Amino acid sequence: MASTTESMSSKSEMNPVRAIRTFPSFPIALVVVGKEEKNVITVSLVHTFSFHPPLLGIGISPCRYSHELLHRSPDFTVNLPCKELVEETLFCGEKSGKEVDKLEETGLTAVPGTRVGTPTLKECPVSFECRKVQNFDTGDHTWFIGEIIAAHVADGYDRERALIYWAGEFRTIGELIRGR
Repeated sequence: MASTTESMSSKSEMNPVRAIRTFPSFPIALVVVGKEEKNVITVSLVHTFSFHPPLLGIGISPCRYSHELLHRSPDFTVNLPCKELVEETLFCGEKSGKEVDKLEETGLTAVPGTRVGTPTLKECPVSFECRKVQNFDTGDHTWFIGEIIAAHVADGYDRERALIYWAGEFRTIGELIRGR
């Protein structure tokens, strides 16, 4: 077995933009923003920022319609789709809410939030209701940080069915679902 220092010496330099794709897969989320002008955006930059208090962050490019809505809205929901929602997830990431009603087009069902004005998605087995507490710009994205004030998890939820995404592939743990 090679030692750590031996394997380190065989590394070659790589373009940082390409090298970042060596990260393991990220979860993917369907984020809903807006009480009146509801929009659903597919987000692959989603991460836990704190456990106490429970904070989630979502990274959104300023060129996205949802970026504008997130600046205006006091809250948002983060909904984790399962593999059966891969086509809806792809659609919500490719279409702009300025041009199409994504809920109507995909058949996803908006359910009123229990603690926030923004709805969750009935079809997603996990939903987090978040009150926006901070946002900051980092490179080509703005991170919107939300405190989780309500969480909903379907009975019997199996996180191995959760949809993840990276480098153009939708997956679950161990299974390729669809290439882009």
